[in-house]
Amino acid sequence: MVSADGVADRVVGPQERLNTACPYFTMFPLSFPIQLLARASAGQWVLDPFCGRGTTLFAARMLGLPAVGIDANPVAAAVAAAKVSPVDLVDVEAMAVRILTESLPAAEVPEGEFWELCYHRRTLADICVLRESLAGMPADNASANLLRAIVLGILHGPLRKREPTYLSNQMPRTYATKPNAAVKFWKNREMTAPYVNVRSAVLRRLQYTLAETPAAQPGAVHLGEASQVLARLRRRFDWVITSPPYYRMYTYLPDQWLRNWFVGGPAAVDYSVAGQISHSSETDFAADLGRVWSKTAARCNPGATLAIRFGALPSVKSSSPEELLRESLRQADAGWKVTRVSPAGQPTAKARQAVQMGNQAGDYAPEIDLLATWCP
Repeated sequence: MVSADGVADRVVGPQERLNTACPYFTMFPLSFPIQLLARASAGQWVLDPFCGRGTTLFAARMLGLPAVGIDANPVAAAVAAAKVSPVDLVDVEAMAVRILTESLPAAEVPEGEFWELCYHRRTLADICVLRESLAGMPADNASANLLRAIVLGILHGPLRKREPTYLSNQMPRTYATKPNAAVKFWKNREMTAPYVNVRSAVLRRLQYTLAETPAAQPGAVHLGEASQVLARLRRRFDWVITSPPYYRMYTYLPDQWLRNWFVGGPAAVDYSVAGQISHSSETDFAADLGRVWSKTAARCNPGATLAIRFGALPSVKSSSPEELLRESLRQADAGWKVTRVSPAGQPTAKARQAVQMGNQAGDYAPEIDLLATWCP
């Protein structure tokens, strides 16, 4: 366990590398949950019903607190599962080597121009072996959860002049470029897929990421729609720290389509929105969000703290973030008393789309932090 002091505003240290194992399109800084949970008492449980890559869960782990996360996105749930998994570096390394040296060739290897230009054929063959082997592992296999997160993190990203970190041709690390745009980019620059030794790249990343990690705490990650999962939980929580999707921000699955393929999705862009908060109108959005706050309250102890970081897409005309959140809490009608609303500033470029494909990251409106207390 570590103290909250010294974590909030400094560069990533060795113990925090697991939190950055795989990037995600949007993510609040570790300092946000760390500063809140510094006031938590030992044994209090933490919940994040929109856990994304699991930053809240990792903050709880750093402070010695148990935590539960929920997300409807399979990529998010897979990455977050690593944040609550105990680490045995030797065992994870052995699993990676065993899969890559003893497994039969993968039954399914995607074909087509995109795949030929994105990955060297030998690199892709090994990626597919890892994909199929990890798909058969139990959900509570800690080493499989950690290995999966590491491979997801290096599945695509920018090329380097030194030893490769990523397995793909040139691509952003935070999101996967759509096939047609990627192929056009590579062809225009006459870029072919480099051979990357998957075993070496994975082992290097494992050793870097898992060399020093905070002790694991009790916890779990659930894949599914938050209000439905919450209805099945029986544990009580004292802290709820989360950041729901902004209104009209529903491209998490297509933006992560390559990583979604690795965790069992199709080898093509998936535009489905099943299990997500409704974005058809502000009314529906607030109502769906309100159902989550209502189900969350039912799983909390009296006096529990709800902390929400929320913002808006400047390209979307809508009510202010505060107005939307207050309306969702009003519709929840579950006893959440707002105690503070404060500006959180503007999200950094690191929390937005990268620019490796020549596209500038989009602007974002300033975010807010809303705190509420459950008063049944």
